[in-house]
Amino acid sequence: MKRILLLGGVTEALAIARTLGAQHVYSLAGVGRVPTDLRCEVRVGGYGGAEGLAQYIREQRIDLLLDATHPYAAQISQNAARAAALSGVPCWALRRPAWVAQAGDDWREVANWSELVHALRAFRRPLFTLGREPLEHLNEIPESQFWTLRALDVYPGNSRCEVIGARGPFLIDDERTLFDQRNIDVLISKNSGSSATEPKLEVARERGVPVLILQRPVLPKVDREFGAVNQLLEALHQAHIL
Repeated sequence: MKRILLLGGVTEALAIARTLGAQHVYSLAGVGRVPTDLRCEVRVGGYGGAEGLAQYIREQRIDLLLDATHPYAAQISQNAARAAALSGVPCWALRRPAWVAQAGDDWREVANWSELVHALRAFRRPLFTLGREPLEHLNEIPESQFWTLRALDVYPGNSRCEVIGARGPFLIDDERTLFDQRNIDVLISKNSGSSATEPKLEVARERGVPVLILQRPVLPKVDREFGAVNQLLEALHQAHIL
């Protein structure tokens, strides 16, 4: 019987995990809530890089590594591809398609935090939806700006930053209220491609609010790549792994 090690977060990866039996392993980094209603084994925590992951794969007799991590979890994806090569097992990846700008969008791509800060100079009330990274820069907020930062959990802000703990999916009316109440004049986002967080882009389009998009990282080549959960599950059934 084949054994899968699934690396992932809590969106598409969780949908895959719900199809897995007791012999398979769902591995989470530990950020966010850990599901407790799955039939498969759930592992929380890191492995110590690619070599540590490869050792785990060998010790646990894993037959297939599935990378269903976030599109911006580039280091984990790099480690997964290398660990699969080191341990001699195939690596499949679920790669969520990126969002594409539509008519009326004002998207401005930035490569890193330095470019982002430079692009933000003209704005006063940014909404950050990058996760926890902006928390490291709270002491750098210009006097002319007040930040609203949305993350999975609530963290301390300061006099120039409010941190909101919230988890998608987000409703468009709630996003409209957020933009209106905080006078948001620029949105900062990763191009995650998730339908759960897409309404913020619709509201930015409606209001003519610019969006600073953090450039997607380059991810490693794998044995097979899929753009949707149903495609991946079908391939697993065809290969008699599920």
